[in-house]
Amino acid sequence: MALFTTAPNSLCVLRLSAIGDVCNTVAAVQAIQRAWPSTSITWITGKLEAKLIEDLPGIDVVVFDKKQGFKAYRQLWKQLANHQFDALLHMQYALRASIATLGIKARYKLGFDAKRSQDFQTWFTNIKVPSPAEPHVLDGLLAFGRTLGVSDMTPTWSIPYSDDDNAWAKQHLSHEQRNLVVVPAASKAYKNWTSTGYVEVIEYAQSQGFRVILAGSPAQVELDLASDIERQLTTSVLNLVGKSSIKQMLALLDAASLVIAPDTGPAHMANAMNTPVIGLYAHHNPDRTCPYQYRDYVVSAYQEAIEAEHSKPVEQLDWRTRVQDKHAMQRIQSQDVIAMLDKAIQQFCSN
Repeated sequence: MALFTTAPNSLCVLRLSAIGDVCNTVAAVQAIQRAWPSTSITWITGKLEAKLIEDLPGIDVVVFDKKQGFKAYRQLWKQLANHQFDALLHMQYALRASIATLGIKARYKLGFDAKRSQDFQTWFTNIKVPSPAEPHVLDGLLAFGRTLGVSDMTPTWSIPYSDDDNAWAKQHLSHEQRNLVVVPAASKAYKNWTSTGYVEVIEYAQSQGFRVILAGSPAQVELDLASDIERQLTTSVLNLVGKSSIKQMLALLDAASLVIAPDTGPAHMANAMNTPVIGLYAHHNPDRTCPYQYRDYVVSAYQEAIEAEHSKPVEQLDWRTRVQDKHAMQRIQSQDVIAMLDKAIQQFCSN
C-alpha cells in the first residue's frame, strides 16, 4: 500500500556513495520529482559524489564527509536539526549510513527488505521496501518510489554540467572521427582488465576509424594502468587519466560515441548520459551492477569465475555472491570485447 496519496512536503534521501550507485539513485529521485514536483528533497551524500549532483534541479545537497569520523555525524545532525521530513529514503545499507539516520527526524524511514538489506539496516528503518523480481541495484532503488506512492518510476537521467565543462570536453574530442572513451581502471585493482587486452581492443577500434581517449581519476592504480597501455600501443591515444574534474568527465562521456569500462563509476555516468557502454565484469554479478540501459552490451566472465570458485551452477548461488579470485578479470578475452564492440558499432554508430 502506498504511503502517500498526495505529494508529501519533504523527503530526505540518504545515499552516500559510490559514484555508480549515486548515478542509479539519480534516476529514482528524478522519477519521484516528476510525479511530485512540489516536494522538497534533501539528499545526503559523500564529498566526491556531491560534486556530481550538487546542481541537480530542486535538490538540496548535504555533504557527509566520512573522513571526519564522528564529527561528520555531529555536523550532519546539527544541519538537519530543524528539519522534520515526511519520509527518509535510506538507500544505503552500510552501517555508517544507518548511524547517520539516528539524527534525522522523519515520520517514515524506508529501507530495504530482508532480501536486500545487510549490515543491520532493518534495525534503523520502520518501512521495509519490497524487493522487485529484477536483481539490478537500480530496480531496488526504484522500488522506494513505488512504496511512497509514485506509480511511474521509469528511469531517466538529467545531470547538468557547465558550459566550461562542455568546452573542455569538446577541445579533446575529434570532430571528424567517432570518439571511443576507454576508462581502463576502477579504484580497486582486482576489478581491472589487462593492459594487453586493452591494447588489442584499442588498436582494433582505431582500425575502425575511432579516436580513442583514455580517461579516469588521478588514483595511482588508474594512472599506472593507463601508462602501461600507452607503452604497449603501437599507435597513439589521448591520455586524459587524472586530468579531468568529475563534471569534465561527465561532459566527455556525454559527447563520446561509445565507452568501454570495467565495474566503475564512469560506466554509470555514461549510462546516465545515454552514451552506450561496454561493461567488463568478472567479480560482481553484472545482472545486478552493470550499466542499466546497456545490459545487453556486457562482456562478463562472472558466471565462469563464480562456478569455478564454488563448483556449482550460478543458479544455485545467491545473486549477490562475489567472485573472490583477484585474477578473475583475466578470463575476459580480447576477441569477446572486440565482438561486443562490433555489435555496439552496428547498433549505435552505423550512420
